Amino acid sequence: MKLETGAEAPYFSATDDEGTTVTLDDYAGHPLVLFFYPKAFTPGCTAESCDFRDRHDTFYKAGYEILGVSPDAPEKLAEFRAEYELPFSLLSDPDHVMADAYGAWGIKKNYGKEYEGLIRSTIVLDAGGTVEQAWYNVRAKGHAERVAKELTE
Repeated sequence: MKLETGAEAPYFSATDDEGTTVTLDDYAGHPLVLFFYPKAFTPGCTAESCDFRDRHDTFYKAGYEILGVSPDAPEKLAEFRAEYELPFSLLSDPDHVMADAYGAWGIKKNYGKEYEGLIRSTIVLDAGGTVEQAWYNVRAKGHAERVAKELTE
């Protein structure tokens, strides 16, 4: 189910690209941008991740931390993060528990076929763990810029 503005953020616990367990509690008191993407090293996901990288300073200066979330294994995420010099952690969600909780898993359509998969989404949490903004089924290109604009204007 998609999260609405004002909803309490679902608790999460996931392994990051360094093999460390990361939880929602680790970010208590810090606004957080969670962007969910389907697969590391694919063109759209690489473009989106690099767009968040290129705007990292904008988010950071506004007080926001960034976490990328995908079904990829931590080892693959470590390679992806190193290859593209991403300044934020990437979380592994192979069983889509986190994606389910945040409304980023569901029915997708591709060339007329329906299947379940990760829906490219961005959820912004305020310092108190409340949903500040939520975007679902977003386009990879230009999305990070839109999020940065919304949060800093």
